[in-house]
Parts: sequence; C-alpha cells; structure tokens
Amino acid sequence: MHSLYKVKPTLHKNLPPKPFLQIMCLLLLPFLFFSLFPATIPAAEPPLRPGYYSRSCPNAEHIVRDVMKRAMIREPRSGASVMRFQFHDCFVNGCDGSMLLDDTPTMLGEKLSLSNIDSLRSYEVVDEIKEALEMACPLTVSCADIIIMASRDAVALSGGPDWEVKLGRKDSVTASQEDADAIMPSPRANATTLIDLFAKFDLSVKDLVALSGSHSIGNGRCFSIVFRLYNQSGTGRPDPSIEPKFRQKLNKLCPLGGDGNVTGDLDFTPHIFDNQYFKDLVNGRGFLNSDETLYTYWKTREYVKRYSEDQDEFFRDFVEGMIKMGDLQSRRPGEIRKNCRVANYGSRVDLVVDRSIDRKILSY
Repeated sequence: MHSLYKVKPTLHKNLPPKPFLQIMCLLLLPFLFFSLFPATIPAAEPPLRPGYYSRSCPNAEHIVRDVMKRAMIREPRSGASVMRFQFHDCFVNGCDGSMLLDDTPTMLGEKLSLSNIDSLRSYEVVDEIKEALEMACPLTVSCADIIIMASRDAVALSGGPDWEVKLGRKDSVTASQEDADAIMPSPRANATTLIDLFAKFDLSVKDLVALSGSHSIGNGRCFSIVFRLYNQSGTGRPDPSIEPKFRQKLNKLCPLGGDGNVTGDLDFTPHIFDNQYFKDLVNGRGFLNSDETLYTYWKTREYVKRYSEDQDEFFRDFVEGMIKMGDLQSRRPGEIRKNCRVANYGSRVDLVVDRSIDRKILSY
C-alpha cells in the first residue's frame, strides 16, 4: 500500500484519554439538544410585574381606564359589575380570563354557573376594552390582565383607592362550569365558611373582610336574600340580625314569592366606593347574609368596626387584598386571546408557570 494511505501507529498517542471524551460528550449533549430542538421545552413565564406593557403596548392602562370611564357614564352599575370579575375569575383556577369564555359545543364555561348566571353582567365592557387594545397593540394584552386593570379602574372611578397593578398574565384556552359550581359558596355562607375558603388561598381574615368591602358599590338580587327574610336557617322566621326598619324595606322590595331578579342596593351609597358598607353592617343593615355575618361573628367583627371608623385603613387593606388575589395563577396552558369570548384554537400556546394553589371563590 502506498505510504500516503498508511496510518501511523503512533497517532493514537495524541488523542485524549477515553474517560475524558465521555465526560465531554455528556456536557455537550444538553447544548446540542437545545440548539437543535429549541421549541420542545417551553420557556418559564416571567413573573407578574407593574409596567409589563410599557414597551409592547405603552398606552394599555390608559386605554382600559378611558373605556371604563365611558362605560360607567353610560351605565353606572357597570363599574360594580366589572369590579366583581376579578373575584369570579381569580378564585376559579386562577386569574386567567376563563370566566369570559362563551360556551362551545364541546365546553360548558363559567358564565352559566350557579353563581354567575343572572348575576354577572357587563361582559360587553370587556369586549369594548379588548377591541380598543387590539387596534392599538394586536395580540399583546391578555383578557386576564384586562380584568385586573378594569377592576382597579372601577374602584378608582367610583371614588375608591387607586393602585399599581402587576401584569403579564396569559389567557386560559378553556373554562369549566363544573369547576365554578363546585367552588362557589352560597349567598347563605357564614363567616366561618368564608374564612376557611379564603385560607385555602393564603388570604387572611383581614383580607376576607377588606375584600368583602367590594360590596360598597353595586346591587344584589332578591333571590339571594329571600331565605333570610322569611326562613333563616329553616326556622320560618327572619334573620334576627336584620335591623327592623331595614327588614321592612327589604320585605317590600322582595316579597315572598316575588321576582327573584329584582335588585337592591348593597349599601346606602351604591355608586360610591367608601366605608358606608361597614357602617351598615354595624347597624344591622347588611344586604346579604354573607355580609352581615362578618359583624355577627367574633373573628371578623373587629375588622368591620375598624373599617367603619377608618376609611383610609379600609382602602389600604382592600388594595393589599386585591393585589394578593391577583397573584393567584394557573397551571393550565395560556395564550393571548384576540377575542376574550373565544380561545385562539390552533394558535401557538405558551405554558404558564404556576405560582399558587388550587383556587375557588366568594359569590354574591
């Protein structure tokens, strides 16, 4: 054989030892894998933070507030309605906008759940906000974040506190009526039931009472109080905690056998976010059983008294509770919906990293 094709017998002496080569292969393997298949492992979702859209959609929060302002001028009740969305969304599988999804032939969503049907309203306000945001920044701002911003704005525009919200949520691609039904407590719920519920989400007794102050604005249905007017705890008698003159007013508004969808004010200043709600509870004028029980139960009574006397303290604790509740996130896949009522089926889905536990909710 020609000398050109002969392998020198000393060539192997220049190669690294075999164990060294094995170690190097193991170290390089992950790098080669991620280089060749970068889409196979989802990136971790960045943490929620203020100013999340400062570059991608710098006018997002201004747009949301502007639409909310116009909606509340057209229909004052829409402020309270939209504010409740944060409670109903975040306590059911996290703050993921699932409550906004319409039913489909293969999915029963949350809109017709026992606590939402004939109760939640003003979905069209979120539609209007989303339409404005899509014109400014297509497929950028999630419906879940719209709920958080719009709830904050509803409070601020009603005379309540204003605060900086953390953003960066994704929208769920599904919803579950079964989940909502299994989670929501009855309007008959007492304080101990509510305390246990909030504790599941690391929300304290103080958080429960402060967040119940959301009933400072808005209305409740007769359906939710007929039992306490005429058959509290199966006694065939009214709830003794209701102040007599207030009970007469409620009897006239909600007669036995009357229309359960008639509404009454949740406190004496239903369009102003203030501490009147707590003053009413102290005076036996809470509309819902789940409201008045906060004053009749010893573990929650002290907070009711304090908030009835100090509106600033109520505002501070309410904001703290809203921020904590907004941190409840979902393990489920997420996306940025183009239409808040419909998932973007067939589009790329980013996975959301969970930052909390299973979550459930307080009903109205």
